[in-house]
Amino acid sequence: MSGKHRYLPMTDEDRDDMLRTIGAASVEDLFRDIPASIRYQGALPMSEALDELSLMKHMQELADRNADSSRRISFLGAGLYDHHIPAVIRHIVSRSEFYTAYTPYQPEISQGELQAIFEFQSYICELTGMAVANASMYDGATALAEAGALACGAAKRKQLVVSRTVHPEARDVLRTTARGLGLDVAEIGYTPEGVTDLGELRAAVSSATAAVILQSPNFFGGLEDIAAVEPIVHGSKGLLVVSANPLALGLLEAPGKLGADIVVGDAQPLGIAPSFGGPTCGFFAVAEPLMRRIPGRIVGQTADRDGRRGFVLTLQAREQHIRRDKATSNICSNQALLALCASVYLSVMGKTGIREAAALNVHKAHYAAKRLSAIPGVTMPFAAPFFNEFALKLPPGTNIPALNLRLLEAGFIGGLDLEPYDRALQSHMLLAVTEKRTRDEIDDFAGRLEELL
Repeated sequence: MSGKHRYLPMTDEDRDDMLRTIGAASVEDLFRDIPASIRYQGALPMSEALDELSLMKHMQELADRNADSSRRISFLGAGLYDHHIPAVIRHIVSRSEFYTAYTPYQPEISQGELQAIFEFQSYICELTGMAVANASMYDGATALAEAGALACGAAKRKQLVVSRTVHPEARDVLRTTARGLGLDVAEIGYTPEGVTDLGELRAAVSSATAAVILQSPNFFGGLEDIAAVEPIVHGSKGLLVVSANPLALGLLEAPGKLGADIVVGDAQPLGIAPSFGGPTCGFFAVAEPLMRRIPGRIVGQTADRDGRRGFVLTLQAREQHIRRDKATSNICSNQALLALCASVYLSVMGKTGIREAAALNVHKAHYAAKRLSAIPGVTMPFAAPFFNEFALKLPPGTNIPALNLRLLEAGFIGGLDLEPYDRALQSHMLLAVTEKRTRDEIDDFAGRLEELL
C-alpha cells in the first residue's frame, strides 16, 4: 500500500467535532447503555504506547516471523496457490476510484466499477463456458455451498451427492449450509486412481438427487471425467455442479461444454495473493435457465436515452434488495476489488498468456512429480492425470508435520499433510507446483526432502 494510505490522523479536535455532531458529551458517554457491572474496570494489561520509530520496528519484527512465500520457496497449495501476480494489478486496484468504492447502488455515479464487474462476469463466462456469471462471491467454498442450495431449489429435491475428492473444507461449508436448509448430503468415495468412483456415484444418484457436485482438478490434483458424470446426473433430471480452478481452464475444456449446469470456484489463482488465507473471490456461473436463481448480483450492459453505452445492476437477489423470503442468498457480497484483480490479470495475460501460464504449471508439476517419486521409498499413490497438484506417498511412519518444520528451516514451505483429512492417507503429502517454481528450486527441494527422509 502506498504511503498516502498509511497515516490516519485522529486529533483531539477531530474527536471533539465527532462527539459534538452526535450529541455525546464524552467517549465514555457512548457506552452509558452498557451496565457498569459488566464493563471492564481499570486499564487493560498491555504494554505502554510506543513512539513511531519503535512501533514500526516492533511490527516489522512480528511480520518477519511469518514464513511467507516471499522468503520461502512454497510447494503448498490445497486451495491457495503461490502464483505470479503481474505488477500492474497492484497499480490498478490501488487507484482511489476502485480502492475506496463500495457497492454500486447508484449506477449513474458507479459506471467505472459496474463496467469492471461486467468485465469480470464476461471473463468468467468465457472461461467456464456458461451463459451467465454473477458479480462474484466471498470465496470458492461458499460459492460451492450456494450452488448446492440453488440446485435443491431449482430441482425441488432435497439430496446433494458430493464426491469426497471435493476439498474437505468446502464439503464442511456445504454440510453447514445444508443443515440450515434441511438438505441431505451424501458423499461418494474415490477410486485408487484418486478420482470419483463412478460406480458408487451411479448407485447413489436417484430421483431424489438435486445435484451431483464435483471438483476438477480435485482436492488430490486429479482431473475428473466430467463428461462421464453428465449422463448419470442428467438421466435422473438432476443438475451437475462443477468446482473448477480458473487457471486450469486456460488448457482444459470448459465445464459448460461438458454439460455442467453450475460452475463455481475461487478466482485466487488469477492475480490474487494468498494473504495467509484470504480474502479471495468466488465465482459463480450458471446455464441460462438458472439465471434468476443465481445468488448475488448481475451487472448488465445497456444504453441511455442518448444511445451511449452504460452499465446497471440488472439482477439483485440479495435479501437487502428484495423481500427476505424471496432472497436467493444472504452471504453473497460481491468482492469487487478482488474481482478487479482477476479481471486485470486476465486482461494482461490474454488468451495466449493464460494458456502459457497453465502449460507452465502442468510441465513444472509433472517434472517435480517425476523427480520426487524417484526418491527411494517415495511413490505417486494416484494415477489420474493432474494439473499442478499431486500427492506423494512417503515412507511408512513419516511424521509429515515434523518433516515440514525441518523443510521450513531449510527455506521451503512443504506440502499438506493429508492424514487429518483421510486416515487412509497416512504419510501422504499434497504438493503444488506453480509457474513460479524453477527447475533449480524443484531439484533443491527434492534433494533436501531425500536427505530428511
